[in-house]
Amino acid sequence: MAGLIPKSFIHDLLDRADIVDVVDSRVTLKKAGKNHQACCPFHNEKTPSFTVSQDKQFYHCFGCGEHGNAIDFLMNYDGLEFPDAVEELANMMGLEVPRESATQNPQQQQQRQQQQRADSDLMAKAARYFQHQLKHHAQADKAINYLKNRGLSGATVKRFQIGYAGDEWDGILTTFGQSAQQRQQLLELKLINKNDNGRHYDFFRDRIMFPIHDRRGRVVGFGGRVIDSDGPKYLNSPETRLFHKGQELYGFWHLQQAHKRPQQIVIVEGYMDVVSLAEAGVDYAVASLGTATTSEQLQRLFRTTQTVVCCYDGDRAGRDAAWRALENALPLLKDGVDMKFLFLPDGDDPDSLVQRHGAEVFEEKLKQASSFIDCFFEHLLAEIDPSSDAGRSQLLNEAKPRIERVASDFYRESLMEKLATLLRRDRSQLERYVDKPAQQRAMPQSMRMTPLRKAIALLLQHPGLGQTAPVRAELAQLRIAGIDLFAAIHQQTATQAMTTAQLLEQWRDTDYYSALTKLASWDHQLDEEQIAAEFNDIFIYLIDQYVEQRANDLLKKEQTTQLTKAEKQEYLMLLQHLRKKH
Repeated sequence: MAGLIPKSFIHDLLDRADIVDVVDSRVTLKKAGKNHQACCPFHNEKTPSFTVSQDKQFYHCFGCGEHGNAIDFLMNYDGLEFPDAVEELANMMGLEVPRESATQNPQQQQQRQQQQRADSDLMAKAARYFQHQLKHHAQADKAINYLKNRGLSGATVKRFQIGYAGDEWDGILTTFGQSAQQRQQLLELKLINKNDNGRHYDFFRDRIMFPIHDRRGRVVGFGGRVIDSDGPKYLNSPETRLFHKGQELYGFWHLQQAHKRPQQIVIVEGYMDVVSLAEAGVDYAVASLGTATTSEQLQRLFRTTQTVVCCYDGDRAGRDAAWRALENALPLLKDGVDMKFLFLPDGDDPDSLVQRHGAEVFEEKLKQASSFIDCFFEHLLAEIDPSSDAGRSQLLNEAKPRIERVASDFYRESLMEKLATLLRRDRSQLERYVDKPAQQRAMPQSMRMTPLRKAIALLLQHPGLGQTAPVRAELAQLRIAGIDLFAAIHQQTATQAMTTAQLLEQWRDTDYYSALTKLASWDHQLDEEQIAAEFNDIFIYLIDQYVEQRANDLLKKEQTTQLTKAEKQEYLMLLQHLRKKH
């Protein structure tokens, strides 16, 4: 969907939504003091450690560490991307999500939204048309026999809404393209083509049709497989204003109808792989639509399950696709998430394997899948010999930039340990060669709770504190790491009343977001009546630090250059402040 969602709308949406209602719509909550509790939906536990704060509009699990606002919960629980989670939350509130564009006025935006609804409606009609053709077309028997020979039952065909595109040139065209406007829409959605002579004709002909659904179950594209005619084996919908193949996963919507939180998800290459596996009872497979698994696709999978298994052919093309998926996963891996790789023997794919040997054999192979760490080094060592100095140097050169992209502590440490062994170096020696990810440089995860970080944490958890202390612009000049972050958050909370959820949302797309969400969950162990006094004490401490720093700077300047009259007066005032302090 084109256009950005205005931040003001997201702020208001979080203000209207009650996170207790949002979470309770998916997980049954029980009142526990001023908060609500449940067993965590993101990891297995018997004793509730999942807490939802109505005051902060924030959830936190003390077991696995998951935390966030109502949008984060929908992203993690429903496996949605951020825009879709906002759409879902807005739907729950009975609101329509606006989109902002520098080039569109409100009337143009309304027209675009109407166009999107019309497009979705047409794609749904096309899917039903192809399903109808599978039963009633003159060559329906040919298509049905093909599906039966592939081992598919009627129930599976119906579940995946599989259809048939006849071999005529104008089936879709004559059904849905009566007017010039309708033909233009069909053309833009790539349901028909137009030749050099201006003649329109159906894009899909004589093919088994697999509708591609987005995360909300709307048909956004199609994949068509030949039965016995010439042409490419698979023909996929090109990119359109509805369909972006790098963002969609075939079968994901169907998977979520069966499992909200599947134990694992298998990524395969083809539509028939997904459908055949589902027929055999392996209903947790998705296909990446003929492309290397993208970052957007992996993000969605990691939000949905703890284990992702990439299942590819064992040939060079399959291993190259696996490596691209692995590289795309580097910045997305988090602790508690597992990514594995299964390479099938030459000539086999999941479809043929499960047809010959059944689901049990396939699932047994899944248990033998290679780990992320093993696959990482197997690929690099395929062309590098670490027994020589030159080879070890090359290995470090290849591994270094990739490990630097890893955000997970566990995976980073595991990769560093393995690399140290291969390089015959002590683990600690490698630290000076390999930089930490940007997020960790911005705010270390194993952070020492300094007064400044404590003040930031208190502001995040109790944004109303920002209005209890005056904004002091000079504090931004204090030479303490993180002071600019504190100053920015103080400015936000001093000028606008907001909840923890709303405050964090303003930092979502920054390198600080991960660290700030941790600080928002930090247990400050203060009684309610102590919180304001603690924040005020830290604020005064920071002012004192600035006064002392500024006085020292002026004193140093006086030793080399004569101070101006204004600077002398300032210095005397600073000294007076310091004397009162002591």
